Amino acid sequence: MQLYKKDYGDNEAISLAESIVAEQMDAFSKKHYDKIIKALNITEGQLKDAINEIIKLNPKPGEFGSTNSAKTQYIIPDFIVREEEGVLLVSLNSRNAPELRVSSSYIQTLKTYEETPNKDKELKDAVLYIKQKMDGARWFIDSVKKRQQTLSKTMEAIVKRQEEFFYEGDESNLKPMILKDIAEAIEMDISTVSRVANSKYVETEFGIFPLKFFFSEGVANEEGEDVSNREIKKHLEEAINNENKKKPLTDDALAKIMKEKGYPIARRTVAKYREQLNIPVARMRKEI
Repeated sequence: MQLYKKDYGDNEAISLAESIVAEQMDAFSKKHYDKIIKALNITEGQLKDAINEIIKLNPKPGEFGSTNSAKTQYIIPDFIVREEEGVLLVSLNSRNAPELRVSSSYIQTLKTYEETPNKDKELKDAVLYIKQKMDGARWFIDSVKKRQQTLSKTMEAIVKRQEEFFYEGDESNLKPMILKDIAEAIEMDISTVSRVANSKYVETEFGIFPLKFFFSEGVANEEGEDVSNREIKKHLEEAINNENKKKPLTDDALAKIMKEKGYPIARRTVAKYREQLNIPVARMRKEI
């Protein structure tokens, strides 16, 4: 329908785009360009012009006002890591860690009660109620403080493990690190570290990152040293970005390139990392 509205009869590219969408959509979605050229008896240049018209279309034309109705979500980091005079300092974001204390008015009420000579039953009941609530408040404050201490210990252990990254912001400097490493460092249960890693963010001089960003499995390089699979993914992504889009690199070719860079990983591992990066197979990356 979008193409029909644009077709005034004198634009060959739009007319050809209509034919592709109506007759060759399956081949187009799979990037079988040779089949389309043969079926419609057209040149590669004509196909390229038609594709340029197709990619301009709105894939979801029925979503009226979706951009206006969508709510913007802002991330408020839980931690802040800053370098001062060569030292990395970790702090809790005060917006997420307010100072808690028992109201002074209740403390004054109890003090007044202690100084009152005549303590009738009604006053005693009121003071007992206040004491119970104050005990509950102190327990809650202690729990929050312990939680904050756990958060701080976890973040400090992550920073110590990934010190090079927090100094330079280079993703290739990230070391292999799993939940167990941090759990052992802070002498706490893995489930505790997992809850922190899956829900918290840290603000650095290089941007805001979820804590799970810093966790990755290790892969041995040619020297036998463990390197983060995140480092390998970065090199893999660079190789794909620099490939000839008319002849995209297959997973086998990418595996050879990774081996040349010092990362001897199998083709199936390349495929797994590529999928995790949301990068399609070579055929789907092909351009004309």
